[in-house]
Amino acid sequence: MESGGPVPIWDGLIRERYGYKMDSGMIIEMIGYLGSVLVLISFLMSSVVKLRVINAVGSLVFAGYALIIHSYPTALMNFCLVGINIYYLVRLRHPDRQYTLTQEQRDGGMLAGFLDYYRSDIENCFPGIKLDAEEADAAYLICHKMTPAGVLLGRLREEGVLEILLDYSTPQYRDCSVGKYLYGRLRERGFHRLVFPGEPGAHEDYLKRMGFVREDGVYVKAL
Repeated sequence: MESGGPVPIWDGLIRERYGYKMDSGMIIEMIGYLGSVLVLISFLMSSVVKLRVINAVGSLVFAGYALIIHSYPTALMNFCLVGINIYYLVRLRHPDRQYTLTQEQRDGGMLAGFLDYYRSDIENCFPGIKLDAEEADAAYLICHKMTPAGVLLGRLREEGVLEILLDYSTPQYRDCSVGKYLYGRLRERGFHRLVFPGEPGAHEDYLKRMGFVREDGVYVKAL
């Protein structure tokens, strides 16, 4: 005989649509699996921000599952992981990294090695891009503790105006801190306006966050 107690709303919906009753234990197990899957997926992210966000969500879901099954040590651990992820997400929004900017020769070995090493990721971020430093009038590497964190290739349009051919940051530094540092230093190098031509695709959100505005079919930023 079935219990006369209240039926959970999801149980009623499932029974109405699919014609069977889902056991509450199965639902609880599904919550646990969801949390575990999200945590595992987070480690597949190349972006540190995405990794932290998905890991935090997965840890929160798994903490809820642990509370339901009365596994309080597991719940405490996952709540701590949520807090740790939030802490580092805040740090990423307000990074305290110290960068250095070096101007490179178009045929310089360090620049060529950087572009070759990150070629597949650059092409994934900018589909169809032509990685040819020979077209650049200006080439800069941005380093953190002598480790290359990003690169800028540009072509002079006119005095003080730089057309961006490539503005790329490596995955571990993809939090806009490289761009903020770079654009702050370009004015010291004599540039007062940046131009990003063409369709930016997935790069559009980054351009808007960095203060670019669309004018006459291109994105521009005054320095």
